[in-house]
Amino acid sequence: MNAALIILQMGGERGDAVLSPTNPYRGSRTQFGDISFGSKNSLSLLAQASLLGQKTSYYQKWQVHRRARPEAFGARIDVHLSGRKSYDLYPAILKSDGLMRTKARFGSWLLPQAYPEGCPTHPSYPAAHAVNAGACATILKAFFDERHVIADPVEASADGVWLQPWRGEELTLGGEIDKLAANIALARDAAGVHFRSDSIRGLKLGEEVAIGLLADTSRTYNEKFDGFVLSRFDGSRIRILEGAVHAL
Repeated sequence: MNAALIILQMGGERGDAVLSPTNPYRGSRTQFGDISFGSKNSLSLLAQASLLGQKTSYYQKWQVHRRARPEAFGARIDVHLSGRKSYDLYPAILKSDGLMRTKARFGSWLLPQAYPEGCPTHPSYPAAHAVNAGACATILKAFFDERHVIADPVEASADGVWLQPWRGEELTLGGEIDKLAANIALARDAAGVHFRSDSIRGLKLGEEVAIGLLADTSRTYNEKFDGFVLSRFDGSRIRILEGAVHAL
């Protein structure tokens, strides 16, 4: 939601500069998008995508996979290696460098957590943060011009105290949206509450959720519309028009 509001401010008074090239109101001298193809439309679809992503992730968590959290798996390893109980664990994990370093630093094989309360109590796969991020990022890419180059980008200084000009390659909206989604998803791995596959597959699941929502929405417009055109996380391009998804 914050990303959408920031992007809308980047587009000038009418917001045209950042709108998707297929937006029927882009460049119009007499009209602008509002409840269709405008900010109300994009922001409401973001909320819908988030809700659908949450429902989808929880269905998969409870009704399909019920994967234990890394914290629970770490506890099983600790119990096994301390001799309190024997589990049929994959031998390579018991010899991993990360496991030995954890023991040396913390005094046990328990997985350290970034959050003092530990991991959430619902199953691990897929990560709801990742599903929501994947769904919302897909909505953003559908409504805004992924290839729009961000003017005067900045980055944090090495000490994190101030902002300095970005000196690397040009930054585009699409690239930054994908980066935002990845950061949201993978940060949960770094915190110790998810496996990497929870996040990677969660992003892709959220993307599918949003594509379905956009397909349904594409059938509701009266305007002449060339479809939602966007890049998937794997780099392929699609067009969503009149309820169908077409590869480009």
